[in-house]
Amino acid sequence: MLAPMQGLTNRALRSLFTKWVRPDVVWTEFMRVNPVSAKKRLMPGDLREISASEDGIPLVVQLIGHGREALVSAAQAAQDAGAVHLNLNMGCPYGRMTSGLTGGGMLKKPELLEEIIPALREAIHGSFSIKLRAGYEDPQQVFSLLPLFERSGVDFLVLHPRTVRQAYNGWADHEVTAEVVRSTGIPVIANGDIRSAAGGGRLLEQTGAAGLMLGRGGIGEPMLFERLRGRAAAEPDLAERRAMLHRYLSDLLPLYCALFYGNAQVLGKIKGVVSNVEDAELERELKKLTRSKTLEAFHAALEELAL
Repeated sequence: MLAPMQGLTNRALRSLFTKWVRPDVVWTEFMRVNPVSAKKRLMPGDLREISASEDGIPLVVQLIGHGREALVSAAQAAQDAGAVHLNLNMGCPYGRMTSGLTGGGMLKKPELLEEIIPALREAIHGSFSIKLRAGYEDPQQVFSLLPLFERSGVDFLVLHPRTVRQAYNGWADHEVTAEVVRSTGIPVIANGDIRSAAGGGRLLEQTGAAGLMLGRGGIGEPMLFERLRGRAAAEPDLAERRAMLHRYLSDLLPLYCALFYGNAQVLGKIKGVVSNVEDAELERELKKLTRSKTLEAFHAALEELAL
């Protein structure tokens, strides 16, 4: 699965991935649920993003918000707009997403989930999944929630085995993932620190997870999807990585120019993608891309990759 990443997995990037490496599942960026207006639970722009699939690949619509009534009516609105697969974000660790008991903040008061999760399951006619951290402060918190998820009929979990407090510090503890897999019959998708074909393969083998969700590792290296499938070299040489990066950014740039307004916004968005690329042998080239002051300078730095 291609992970939902705010500010990154917009429809332009998703369209490139669906045509190039075809993830098995793609996700929207999270859609904020309006807790006040019953008539406008979701933004018009978000509603336009909703569909059952993109280019034949299932599209999961991810909701982030709080309150049973607001979340249920948002789920209904999403389904009216064409959603078939809905997900509740219980993992986002940042800013206002946690201050209002939304995202990872929902784990602060797990007792509220006792009414929210069953109500969402009843309202959602297609698949219903939950993406969550291992806990708010305690990485063992997830185990106390499994019975609720099972009783409610949650279809699958996406587990990022850090705490909300950790944000992205340290390492994802996939021993927790393996223990969750052993503790529940709900399929578990492993998420967090998957950056190579070898690492992803080991993770599947060691945890028994039903699948993988690629976030920064996939955004930084789209061919990782194909490497994990055994359809591309597991350890590409420098020339292949250099060519891949050139092709990736060259194909993505016109899509961003069509989606975003003005060169400054396009430049900021494409730099956001580049910031997820990790390659010590291309450090000089990556720095030149991320330090470009204009879109023209970025174009020039990009073309140097083809030399």
